[in-house]
Amino acid sequence: MLFQKHFFTEEQRKAIVQAITDAEAMTSGEIRLHVEAKCKNENVLERATEIFFQLKMNKTLHQNGALIYLAHEDKKFAIIGDKGINEVVPATFWDGTKEVMSGHFKQNEFLEGILFAIQETGSHLKQYFPLHANDKNELTNEISEG
Repeated sequence: MLFQKHFFTEEQRKAIVQAITDAEAMTSGEIRLHVEAKCKNENVLERATEIFFQLKMNKTLHQNGALIYLAHEDKKFAIIGDKGINEVVPATFWDGTKEVMSGHFKQNEFLEGILFAIQETGSHLKQYFPLHANDKNELTNEISEG
């Protein structure tokens, strides 16, 4: 059996990065995906928050970064937003997206769930954080892994 360095194949990784690029073309928000095998914290939201700060996602100009976190072996995931997002969106903002993602993940459709989450996040964020003419991509669109 060959050792797989990444959870997603190279082709899937390219599709994910392109989805992030496309989603960010609609909004000044910043979207990242972090993937690891196991959640290193019992509470998935606490682990996602740790990763959020490790990736310096709290350093964006409008505090509008969103992290999609996946611990695939533990079957845990979370979507969290920065302070700027949390101040303007309803408490249930991520619930519909997480529900659809969960349905995909239960079918072992991890790529589909992630692509859906990225597209939905971009669509939702553009309502609150429209793209500005002078917008800069503040964070890399590459997948981070732990």
